[in-house]
Amino acid sequence: MTASTSVASRVATGRYRWTICAMMFFATTINYMDRQMLGLLAPLLQKDIGWTQVQYAQTVMVFTVAYAVGLAVFGRIADRVAEKRVYGTAMAMWSVAAMLHALASSVPGFAAVRGLLGFSEASNFPVAIRTTAVWFPKKERALATGLWNMGATVGGIVAPAFVPIVAVMWGWRAAFIIGGIAGFVWLVVWMAIYRSPQSNPGVSAAELEYINSDAGETEPAEAKVAWLSVLRYRETWAFMVGKFMTDPIWWFYLFWLPKWLNESNHIDIQDMGLPLVVIYTMSCIGSVGAGWVSSRLMARTQRPNFARKATMLVCALCVMPIALLSQVQTLWFAVLAVGLAAAAHQGWSANLVTLVSDVFPKRAVGTVIGIGGVMGMVGSFLFSGVIGETLQRTGQYWALFAAGALAYIIALAIMHVLMPRMTPVKLRDE
Repeated sequence: MTASTSVASRVATGRYRWTICAMMFFATTINYMDRQMLGLLAPLLQKDIGWTQVQYAQTVMVFTVAYAVGLAVFGRIADRVAEKRVYGTAMAMWSVAAMLHALASSVPGFAAVRGLLGFSEASNFPVAIRTTAVWFPKKERALATGLWNMGATVGGIVAPAFVPIVAVMWGWRAAFIIGGIAGFVWLVVWMAIYRSPQSNPGVSAAELEYINSDAGETEPAEAKVAWLSVLRYRETWAFMVGKFMTDPIWWFYLFWLPKWLNESNHIDIQDMGLPLVVIYTMSCIGSVGAGWVSSRLMARTQRPNFARKATMLVCALCVMPIALLSQVQTLWFAVLAVGLAAAAHQGWSANLVTLVSDVFPKRAVGTVIGIGGVMGMVGSFLFSGVIGETLQRTGQYWALFAAGALAYIIALAIMHVLMPRMTPVKLRDE
């Protein structure tokens, strides 16, 4: 089949699945806007509340613990409850939690609302991955994941563009309220348009056939997988290692970059928008670019093991220049190095989560994503403690960036040992 014929075939099937992908993109954008606000407002809040580096780290740790619990819960729910209901309920929960930040006035108060936000926001990735598996054939999943996952970086762009303005004009409490309102707008649209592919009037017969075109995707909808039974498989452990070692680096960027810009480069809240926009714009390119490259390699070679791992290797190598931050004290070198690392992480992440839907049947995807996500948050919790103590004692970031430079290549090596070939997992039902 020629490239033009392939494109024509995809157009003929219909496009409604991309509408669902767009909704997941906007949900992820709102998700990251809400969580990014604390980091952006940290210099302002530090003056109002007076928390120390360790107290700020502890607040971040509360978020990560709650997020880990939420991943386990929502990962399980994603495989048992319809996507419409679970996504809608979770969006309502995290939008309320975002607005409750406006009522917090102490370190314990912020810790409490961050915990609620973390628990409910954890729903996004397991439910979105499950929804991607429902709506897309394997050959399109990495691209679709890269597109909606780009919302994480768009949220990182939008937040620094508007949060400082809102905070200066109306105060930091207004920023949290606006973030919550955005979630409820999304919720109204989601509840109005979402139906499963089989019952959605916007999905043509040709598109439904294309969505279900993968061989072996005929398992009964009522089939369930026991939660801990997936731990029997090396593929689950490979995913867990990838999340445990690399998720902490992304959370470091997310929560500590504004503080780093403020403390190391003396940039206040009014001026940090441009550097953060550049960093997260680069992240967008990495998310979509790596998803596109992986999907193209998959289409050309029909070798998912090569397509995913080769793309992840390139991403791992692109993170490494961040280790040079301690040697070059130029602001824009630092911004570009962090931007490249953040772009590489998003490309890595898009392919890492796609591995799960490549090898596991749909009924197990949410469960595996949830368990792997918990491991990612365990790593993030531990690393947050290290960050707080390191900065409290030394005030230096170089060791933290150096750890980030090596994490991905080590993780990929371990993953390859655990999963040298990507072959479909045949679940042994209990």
